[in-house]
Amino acid sequence: MKYTQLGRTGLKVSRLVLGTMNFGPQTDESTSHGIMDAALDAGLNFLDTANVYGWGENKGRTEEIIGTWFAQGGGRRDKVVLATKVYGNMAGDGDVWPNHDKLSAVNIRRAVDASLKRLQTDYIDIYQFHHIDRATPFEEIWQAMDVLVQQGKILYAGSSNFPGYKIAQANEAAARHGRMGLVSEQCLYNLAERRAEMEVIPAAQDYGLGVIPWSPLHGGLLGGVLKKEATQGRRASGRAADALKDTKTREQIQAYENLLDKHGLEPGEAALAWLLTRPGVTGPIVGPRTQEQLDSALRALHLELSEELLTSLDEIFPGPGPSPEAFAW
Repeated sequence: MKYTQLGRTGLKVSRLVLGTMNFGPQTDESTSHGIMDAALDAGLNFLDTANVYGWGENKGRTEEIIGTWFAQGGGRRDKVVLATKVYGNMAGDGDVWPNHDKLSAVNIRRAVDASLKRLQTDYIDIYQFHHIDRATPFEEIWQAMDVLVQQGKILYAGSSNFPGYKIAQANEAAARHGRMGLVSEQCLYNLAERRAEMEVIPAAQDYGLGVIPWSPLHGGLLGGVLKKEATQGRRASGRAADALKDTKTREQIQAYENLLDKHGLEPGEAALAWLLTRPGVTGPIVGPRTQEQLDSALRALHLELSEELLTSLDEIFPGPGPSPEAFAW
C-alpha cells in the first residue's frame, strides 16, 4: 500500500480512502464488515463516513455499522484514520427542528456526541463540515471546534464541498486566533468534472490542505458504462444516465473507453489512477458495495499511466487550464 501525509498534519494515510456511503443502504452489515476487514488487510487505513449516511429513516446507520466493526476489537479503531461529517439534519423525516443541522455551535456539540456514540469510539481523527453554512460565522464554528479538540473528541477539522474562497475565509479566520484551521477538503473531482482545478485545489495547496476527491468515477460514467451496456445489457442509472443523454458526452465516453481498450486498461481503474497523478491530491474516495469493487479499486494503486496516455486523456477531457489564466475570456 502507498501512503502519503495528509496535508500539513502528521497523519500518514493510504492513497485510497474507503468511503462507506453504501454501507447500510446497499450493503448489509456483515458484507460491510468484510469489506472493511479486507481493506485493512490490504493496508488501506483511511475511513470516511458522515452522520447522515444511511439516509431517510436510517440516517446514522452507516456510522453504526462502523461502530459494530470497531467493537470487534483486534485494534481496528487504532489502525484507521477516521473521518466523519457534520451538517445534515438528523431529525426524523418530516420532523425538522431549528438548530438540528448545519454548523451552529449547538448543532456541532450535539452532532459530535451522537456520532461518537454510533461509532463506538471516543474520538474522531478528522471532523468535516459537510457543506458551507452561510448563516454561521467562522468565529463561532472555530470556537466550537476548539472545545471539541480540548475535550479530546476530535483531532482535526476538514471541509467538504467548499469553494476556494470559503477555504480561504475559514483558514484566515482560524489564523487570526492562532488556530490550525482546515486540514483537508473533499471535493467533486474526476476526469469528467475538473472545475476543482480552477480554485478549490489551488486554494487547498496554498493553505496546506489534503485533497480528497469524491465520486472519482462520476457516478459510474467513467467505469466502462457503454461497454457494460453493449456486452451485458446493463443500462446506466442516476448521474451517468443523465449525462449520456447529451450526444457530446456520449461521444467523449466512447472515445475514453476506446482509448483504454487500446491500452488494455479497465476504465474505472484508469480513472482512479489518473486522480493519483494529479497535483495536490491525497487520495480519492472509493465506495465499494462489494469485495470485487474493492479489489478493482486496489488494483488502481499499481497502475502506471504513460505520458502518452495522460496526454490523450487530457485531449478527451480537457481541464479548465491553470488559474488565473483559465478565468480570462
